[in-house]
This record gives sequence, C-alpha cells and structure tokens, in this order.
Amino acid sequence: MALANYSSLNRAQLAFEYLHTNSTTHEFLFGALAELVDNARDADATRIDIYTEQREDLRGGFMLCFLDDGTGMDSNEAASVIQFGKSAKRSPESTQIGQYGNGLKSGSMRIGKDFILFTKKDNTMTCLLLSRTFHEEEGIDEVIVPLPTWNARSWEPVTDNMEKFSIETELIYKYSPFKSEQEVMEQFNKICGEKGTLVIIFNLKLMDNGEPELDVTSDPQDIQMAETPPEGTKPERRSFRAYAAVLYIDPRMRIFINGHKVQTKRLSCCLYKPRMYKYTSNRFKTRAEQEVKKAEHMARIAEEKAREAESKARALELRLGGDLTRESRVTLRQVQNSAITMRREADVKKRIKDAKQRALKEPKELNFIFGVNIEQRELDGMFIYNCSRLIKMYEKVGPQLEGGMACGGVVGVVDVPYLVLEPTHNKQDFADAKEYRHLLKAMGEHLAQYWKDVAIAQRGIIKFWDEFGYLSANWNQPPSSELRYKRRRAMEIPTTIQCDVCLKWRTLPFQLSSVEKNYPDTWVCSMNPDPEQDRCEAAEQKQKVPLGTLKKDLKSQEEKQKQLTEKIRQQQEKLEALQKTTPIRSQADLKKLPLEVTTRPAEENTQSQTRPQRPRSPPLPDVIKNAPSRPPPPPVSLPKSISQLKKSSSPWPNISTPKLASMLSKEEASTSRTHQHTVTAGKSNSALKTLAKPGTTTKPPSAVLQSPKSSRETPSPKAAKVPALKKSATVKYPQASTTRKRTLNTTEDGSEDEGEHKKEKAKRGKIVAVKEEKKDSSEVVVELTDSAGEEDLAELKKAQKDKGLHVEVRVNKEWFTGRVTAVEMGKHAVRWKVKFDYVPTDTTPRDRWVEKGSEDVRLMKPPSPEYQAPDTQQEGEFVVAEPSTSDCVRIEPDTTGPSSSQETVDLLVQILRNCLRYFLPPNFPISKKELSSMSSEGLLAFPLKEYFKQYEVGLQNLCNSYQTRADARAKACEENLRNSERKLKETEEKLQKLRTNIVALLQKVQEDIDINTDDELDAYIEDLITKGD
Repeated sequence: MALANYSSLNRAQLAFEYLHTNSTTHEFLFGALAELVDNARDADATRIDIYTEQREDLRGGFMLCFLDDGTGMDSNEAASVIQFGKSAKRSPESTQIGQYGNGLKSGSMRIGKDFILFTKKDNTMTCLLLSRTFHEEEGIDEVIVPLPTWNARSWEPVTDNMEKFSIETELIYKYSPFKSEQEVMEQFNKICGEKGTLVIIFNLKLMDNGEPELDVTSDPQDIQMAETPPEGTKPERRSFRAYAAVLYIDPRMRIFINGHKVQTKRLSCCLYKPRMYKYTSNRFKTRAEQEVKKAEHMARIAEEKAREAESKARALELRLGGDLTRESRVTLRQVQNSAITMRREADVKKRIKDAKQRALKEPKELNFIFGVNIEQRELDGMFIYNCSRLIKMYEKVGPQLEGGMACGGVVGVVDVPYLVLEPTHNKQDFADAKEYRHLLKAMGEHLAQYWKDVAIAQRGIIKFWDEFGYLSANWNQPPSSELRYKRRRAMEIPTTIQCDVCLKWRTLPFQLSSVEKNYPDTWVCSMNPDPEQDRCEAAEQKQKVPLGTLKKDLKSQEEKQKQLTEKIRQQQEKLEALQKTTPIRSQADLKKLPLEVTTRPAEENTQSQTRPQRPRSPPLPDVIKNAPSRPPPPPVSLPKSISQLKKSSSPWPNISTPKLASMLSKEEASTSRTHQHTVTAGKSNSALKTLAKPGTTTKPPSAVLQSPKSSRETPSPKAAKVPALKKSATVKYPQASTTRKRTLNTTEDGSEDEGEHKKEKAKRGKIVAVKEEKKDSSEVVVELTDSAGEEDLAELKKAQKDKGLHVEVRVNKEWFTGRVTAVEMGKHAVRWKVKFDYVPTDTTPRDRWVEKGSEDVRLMKPPSPEYQAPDTQQEGEFVVAEPSTSDCVRIEPDTTGPSSSQETVDLLVQILRNCLRYFLPPNFPISKKELSSMSSEGLLAFPLKEYFKQYEVGLQNLCNSYQTRADARAKACEENLRNSERKLKETEEKLQKLRTNIVALLQKVQEDIDINTDDELDAYIEDLITKGD
C-alpha cells in the first residue's frame, strides 16, 4: 500500500516538554555527563576536553563545554541528532556504546535547559541549537531546532534558502550565549583541525538553594557533585574525575578536565594478584532471542519482496510473449534484475537469521577478573561493563554480602557484550533484571573460588592487611602513609601509564624513586626507563593474568538430601534450645545457672587499662655491631706461667662452627684496631710492633711450654697487645749471627706518640725468631736480629700493595663501602684514599683520605698473602700462649698455609650464606637462590644494614599483628563480660521482684502465711507443687 494512502491519518507529535521528561531517566548526574563523553569515544576521538567558562549572565554562572577531535558531522548527520531514537551505531556486532539515539538529548537536558553544538566535517561547519528557553518564551509546543551551515574556508552560508538560514541564525544569536556571527565563528575556531565537535550546555539546572548541581569551584581541576560529603560516599559518586578514570575498561581516549589530564585506569592492572576465570552459560538468551526474532522478521519481509518481484517478472514475461521490441526487452531486463537483487537480499537475510539461531543455542562466555585493592581496601565490589562502558560499580556479591572480612577488598571486573545483556537507556543498569541477578550469582561463586586460590584466609586476614599498612581495626580507615608501607604497596602493583602520542599502555619497571611520583600529563614512550618499551613503535604488552578454574563440588541427589536433612535437624535443635527453660526452685538452682560470672577486681581493670607498651625488638648482638663504635677492651696481661701448647698443623679446620662464627665476628669487629707487640730489652724499653699470624708450621716443635695458672693475672706496668690464638703454634729457632734478648710484655698503647715510636722501631728491624723462656712468670724472651738494609723505598712499595682493598669508612656516624685507590706515606702514618661505591646525598664526597688503622676505617675481608707485612713473611715459627676467650683480639690469617686458609675462608663464607638464607626477610631484593650462588666478593658488598632493618621490621609487624589481635580479643571479652554482668544484675533484680510478688500473692490467698527468707519461699513453693502432683 502506497505511503500516499496514509497521508490523511493522524501522526504522533513530539512536544517540547518531552525534552525534560526524557532527561529524568538520568538519576545519576555523572551518567548524563558520561553520555557526551561516550559520543566522543564513538566518534573515534583521541582527546576530549571538558571545561567550564564563567558567564554570570547565565543561570548557574558558567557554561559546561565538551570539545573532542572526533570525526565530526556534516549537515545531514547533524540533522539526525534531533531525531529521537535514530542511531547509525545500532547493530548486533557493534562495539560502540551508543545504541538508542537518545544520549545527547537526554544527557544535555539533564544538565541544563539549553545546549548548542558546533561541528566541522568535509569543509563544512554546522551549528545546532536545542533550547527549552526558546520554546518557553516563544510559546511553541513542537520541537524546533535551528541548523545553519557554513563553508569552513569562506564562512559563506551553505544553503539554497537564505530566508530559512537567516531565521536560524537570528534564533541562535537571540537565545544562545553568542550574540553575533563573529562569536559563533570563534567557537568553530576552538575545534582544531578539519573535524571535531564542541557541545556547550548553558542555563544549568539548580538545586533548591539556588546553587548549581555541579560544583566547579571547590577543586579547579575537577567537577564535583554539590553538597555531597566525602564521608561514606564512593569517590566515583562525588568526583567526575574519579568516575571518568574508570569509565572505560580499556581507555583509548585522553580525557582532560579543566586542562588537567585524567589518569585513566585499567582496573585489572591496578589489583594485587589478579586472576581470570572463564565463565560459560546458556542462561543469557533474552537479548539473543530478540535479535533472532528481528532477523526472522527481516528475512520474512525480504522473502516476500523477492517472491513478489519474481512473480512480477514472470507475469511480464508472459504478457510480452513474442514482443521483441527494444523497449519491451529493456523493461523485462529491469524487472528481472530487480527480482534477482531481491532474491540475493532475501538469501543474505536468511543466512543472517540462521547464524543468529545457531548463536542462540551456543553458550555465552565471559571473563571474570578478580584482584585485591591494596591501595583502598574499603573500595571493593564488582565493576560491570557493557561494551567497555561502565554500567554498575561496587556491586557486592557472594561472601561480600555477609559483611565480614572474607573477600573484603576484592574487586571484580567483567565486560558483557550486547548479545549477553542489554543496558537501560541511561546506561546505569541492565534491562533484564533476572539475567543480571544470574550474572551476579555466578560472579559470587567465582569470587569465593578466587578467595580460596589466593589463600589470604589461610595466611591470616589481619596479618595480610598489616603487611600493607592497614594497622587500624576500622575497615574504612586508609592505610599508613609511612614510606615503607607505600613502597610495599608500590612493589606489588606495577605502574601502568598511557602514552600521550600513540595511546598505548606501558608498564613501568619498579623503582624506589617512583613511589608517590606524579607523572606529567604529556607522558610519552620515550620517558619509559624500560629500553624495550621506550618508543611508540614497540608493541603494547598484554597483561599476563593467571587463569583460574571454578571447582564445583558435584553432589549426588542422596548427598543433597542428606545435607538438607542435617540442616533441618540443626535448626530444630536450635529451636528446642531456645524454647527450653530451666525451672528455679531454690537459691542453689540459681547458682547453677551459667549467668553467674565472677567480676574482675577494680585493681585488675585499672591494670589492664594501663597496660605497658610492647617493647621494641631486642637489639642486635654485639658480634654483629660495628666494632669501631665500641670502646677498646681493658688491658690484659700474659699469664705468669704459660700453659702447655698442643701440636697442630693447622688451627682452623678443627674449630667447630660456632667457634668459627664467633671468631669471624671478633675478627671483623677488631679490624680497625692496630695490634702491636712491644718488645723491651733490659733497661732500654725500646718498642717493636709485630703481627702474629695463625697458620700451619713447617717444622716439628722443639719444646713444650707449660702453664698451670690461668691467664687472668695483674697486668704489668708496661704492656702491649698480643694476637689471640685458639691453638698454639710451635716454633723452631733458627741460627742468628748477632742476637739480643728483649722482654715481651702485654699492655695497651700508652699514647699516640708511643705508638708512632713503635712504628719507627718496626721499620728498623725484622723478626727472625721468637723464643719464649721460663725466666720470669710475667716475661717472654724474644730474640731479634737487626736488618741494616731496610729502606724507606721498600716500605713504600709494601704500602702500595694496599691498593684495591675493600674497606668501610665511617662518615657522619654512617659506614660506607669503597676501595682503596691511592696510598700515601705520611710522616707518622700511612694514609689511604678511599673511593666510595655509593653515597646517599650530594653533600657526602665521593672519596676521602683516611688514616690506615684508625677507628674510622675497617677492612671488609682478611687481606690476601700479598698484602701481608714483610716482617710476617719470613720463614719462622712462633710459640705464643693460648689466652682466654675474653682476651681474644683480632686474628690475622696465616700466609704459610694458603690451602688451609682458603678452606677456612670457604667454610666461613658458607656459614655466612646459611645464616643469611635462614633469616632472609620476606620480599628482600636478593632471593635465596641468588644468595646461594653469591661469591665471597658479593657477600662483602651484601647490604647487611638493610637486611637487619627489614628483618627487624618483619618481627615488629608480626608482633604488632599479634598485639592487635590480642587487644581486639581482650576488648571483646571485656565487652562480653560487662554485658554478662549487666544481664546477671537484671536477672537478679527480676528474680527478686518475682519472689516479692509471689510472697504478696500468697499472703493475699492465705493471710497467716509467714515467709521471711528466699529459702523458705523456695521450700514452700516446692512443697505446694509436690502436693499438687
């Protein structure tokens, strides 16, 4: 039937009041703003600027502007904007957000009464004004929209009806904020490039107090909901910047609010331990069934048109018969071609219908991603997207509905396509509530599975949150702002940021300096410290999310029935327990009730309230502390009679592991001290400094020294330090041409001058042999031979061998590692130039001159044989008394037995490795595997300070979590106790009142009754009951 036949029928008209009615679908104001952002995204915009312009002459005091660089619109496309319900984006396979052709009208009319649109495309500029103010003042019921168009280059009107163009421009100049053609053209100039769109909303809606609903003054970089307190409100419900950050599941468009970029988020990249679960279901059929019905209808219509065209072609062919004129053949060919085209279209529609019918039977697959929000644990729940657009947020499912700590802090993300669920017109809910509830139920089941897989409950929920700085029992309290906790959270969640040029997402490697770092709005790939991702040409790395599986307990019908029966029985027992009452016949029965609770004395309560604070972790043992920070030990003396020394080829291999560890620590602690032997000869009291080295002797001993007394004797007036040996070393005395005997006594250096004098003496002689004789109980005789050929040049050459030593130098009470790069011979001492490996601030120099042997420098490892003093490298053997443990001082390795010394070092290194691995703090930068393969040089540079700091922090966190739980339990017990005492008091008062009433009742019934005590009353009532029975 031709359309002309319907020309006389009534048509539906759209009244301008529908503009307001249509806008009321947006209960959430930010959802209305998001409609305009969605249009920019569907137009393939890479950037949208949302900003305000102050206009005090307009209602609300400002205009809200949306400027994007999308494809723009020509005059015909702009005309479709005012057609309600028409959308070119609508198709089942479409990934665009807009589907209903209503978002721009409903969203803009929800924000304000009027909006004006400027758009550029294909060398044309089009302006569109939709104004309720215009309709109200002109008294017009129909919706009239001025829509003039200009040439983008010449600014000439593009129209064949200048009268219509003139009326349209006059209406725009009158009812829009722009009163002339020049002002209108300035708005077009804001659209950079040849295409784009600018939407300006003005005459904003106001609240009851006359203020606009949008607050643009509290935060110049944000648009906030007016009169919405931050307490108890999700940030996305209060701040449009926060809402825009999570508006899309995979953001590809830059969003700027008042000139400041929104740091958009990919939620799955912002979670701790994310895990993906694939969910397949046949339940989501509503949307697919609608598409099937629509396809069937279209296929049926196409089939009817094709049959009609084919029938017309056959009828024309029969009617023409043998008429072979040119016009007849042309007419027949046209009709036949039309029939063929109709048949092809019908076949295509039929194939589409068949494909949708098959798709209806196929299960729909969704990807659930769960993770823990360790940045703000109170912001948990499900974020449900539709075609990458956020529809619902913070939806509680599964265990989260119970309100406990189980699954607390977990965020779920899912993107649902149109064929699974269809959103409502305002994009704040889903049209099919039944299937949406089924989706939430499925997410709840997978959420419970995720909670089991990450095993947070098994490790301890409170302990887990303590690790990330959530020290308060209040769930809504933010985490601690201490730097260590911020670093801990930053280490677990890598920073993801979008390039401002290529719009690709990059994951930045973790750096301590990046904690709390604010990245610029114009961040580009070249700023990426990762060399593989520092250019826009590099492919975007996909997030690697582990795949989880839902493990359902398959139960038979019998098991389900048995479980149901058991639940019914348990509920019946609870009901019987509640209904069951205990009769009270006497005071004794009352005392048997579980209400009797012994009250705590006031002194204990006071004591519990003033509980002392938990002490900090115990200090580190002295053997671990730096030796230079301790004062030198008191003077000690040699024993009066030297104990018997045992023969040993090497003193080290026979020492047990604890002794080795102790000796290692003592050697390390005493490295910075200088050990000297002062040798006195007769009355001259001249001093000589010698270094004794434990090692393997090459010749058998010639004598055995004995000492029955202990080494704790009164020190002699003149004493010097001696090296401490656990095992004695035997000595053979070589022949010497000229010898002189000197007495060796142990004492501390009297003064600095005396020490320098000893060093000078040490330069003028070499030790050939040390011979101990039992002349005096407090003296040891040492034989020396002078070396007249000793030169200062040789001493300097020996000192130069110190280059390359690994040392630690104390600067401002802090120890820094470094290497000796230069050696200088001073008048009184040797000076080292140490270049530091690392210094924390620019104020600390990179190198420093230090005096060898001072307390501000210490060796990081025992010197190798080439660094030994020349006077200790002579062939000879030493016999020294074995001192007690308290008298032990620094032990230098022997140079005469390199093999056994290397074995000792290897053993000590292995012991150190085992200790470090055993007490390795969790999340330490160096793993156990790396520590096991670390060389001795690597162990020397090991960050012990940070190691013990993290270990102590871990112990403190553990103790804090125990203390917090204990305090919480104690508080709960005290609260229960107070409640029980209160209930007991109330029960006693009720019981006493009841007894008083019973006595009064009995006296009324029987006036001569005489009851004075509770026991008499109980006995009387019991007697009455017995007689009654």
